[in-house]
Amino acid sequence: MDIKIRKVAPLQIKTSCLVIGVCEKSFSDPLLEELDRKLGGLLHKAQHNGEFTGKSGEQILFQPAGHLPAERILLVGLGAKVEVTIEKIRQAAGSAMQRVAEKKMAQVAFALPLCAAKKSDSAACIQATAEGLLLAGYRYDRFLSEESKKMRKLPKSVTLLIETAGEKQACESALEQAQKLCQGVVIARDLVNTPGNIKSPDYLAEQAQKVADESSLKCKILGQKELAKEGFGALLGVAQGSVREPHLIILEHHGGGKNEAPVALVGKGVTFDSGGISLKPGEKMDEMKMDMAGGAAVIGTMLAATLLELPINLLGIVPTVENMPSGTAYRPGDILTSLSGQTIEVLNTDAEGRLILADALTYVKRYEPKLVIDLATLTGACIIALGHHATAVLGNDEKLVQSLLNAGEESGERLWQLPLWDDYDQQIKSDVADVKNTGGRPAGTITAAAFLKKFACDFRWAHLDIAGTAWRDQNQPYTPKGGTGVGVRMLISFLQTLSKTA
Repeated sequence: MDIKIRKVAPLQIKTSCLVIGVCEKSFSDPLLEELDRKLGGLLHKAQHNGEFTGKSGEQILFQPAGHLPAERILLVGLGAKVEVTIEKIRQAAGSAMQRVAEKKMAQVAFALPLCAAKKSDSAACIQATAEGLLLAGYRYDRFLSEESKKMRKLPKSVTLLIETAGEKQACESALEQAQKLCQGVVIARDLVNTPGNIKSPDYLAEQAQKVADESSLKCKILGQKELAKEGFGALLGVAQGSVREPHLIILEHHGGGKNEAPVALVGKGVTFDSGGISLKPGEKMDEMKMDMAGGAAVIGTMLAATLLELPINLLGIVPTVENMPSGTAYRPGDILTSLSGQTIEVLNTDAEGRLILADALTYVKRYEPKLVIDLATLTGACIIALGHHATAVLGNDEKLVQSLLNAGEESGERLWQLPLWDDYDQQIKSDVADVKNTGGRPAGTITAAAFLKKFACDFRWAHLDIAGTAWRDQNQPYTPKGGTGVGVRMLISFLQTLSKTA
């Protein structure tokens, strides 16, 4: 899909479809007044009938019948003008792209960037529009027949319209940033959507190596023998039920100073989670191919960071295993000795993500990181607490947590902070080991983070539980069903701000 920036009056561009953003109570806008005249009053009639009022999420499609160079006009609602945000523009672009793809239109021009409330917002609106249409255009079609793929077709060319030639350079830079950022999201989505019969720990490691080979990232993979030699007892305990061997993926981006401490990203990489001996219910177990979404987010973020040439040192760590029931699987009641030396009483083998993260967090210490952020589809309790609208964030550093909350608002990948008081430590206190791997049903998301906190004492740390945001059962404006790639855009926003203030 070829995307270009052009300064041209919207109603003068020749295209298969012109997308215009419309705010509520803005039908007297000169552009819309002229459009209504060209349409013979159809726009005001639609407004009068309540068919299209400009509310956020509304759409209406017109065919000018030769009265305009554009073959079709697609209007998308943005809501009240004072409430138009970058995220609403991103969503409007996404929903418009879905409509365009369904109609198989060859060309499309977006006037959404013209909806910027301030001139200075033009580049930001261009980036949001580009992100929305690129991410909405995503489909995991690897296993679809050619006939099925034809049911939906992306336009060959997209034009993003701007008002003045003077802003073109900044807008082109914003477009380029959006394209690189979306590459990271796409690789994360692809990894999450890959089925379990293909996506083994070996496969995830191979894909990480491929990403490194095609970029400036450095990649190192530790196999089972190396993990055993190092003493990854918690990780190996989870992995022992599967014939597929575990790995630890290590990615590095060197964009900062030679002696600058890295920011470390740690992502849970359970390529399929059956629950092990504590077997999950059969319903929706197929979705457990997504239990490595934290690892996918780390790989996607590392790719985006190197493409964007972020001036910061980054470390990406992905412990990857498969959690299966078998004669060799670890059992409820087992005690594992972690890489840190702390012993863990296993009460539930389905609380496996925190076990592999415990060893990964311990391993990260040898890099003396500036700060550490882990991402994991860790608890069903997070979905009960926050649904599918926000990622839970907890940590031992309030300034870090607040920076992540800000990045979530900016990127549209919202976070919500949960407490991590010492009181919760009592729920994971074991009588026979240093700690137990579950504190029961009460405050399940918090006690999982309290467990991780015991392995993150030596650095600034934040934990992101993406259980509710990593997967969608229904299409959203720029997020099709399946893996969302959540975390990539939020982390890049966080890292860009961090690199400017460091």
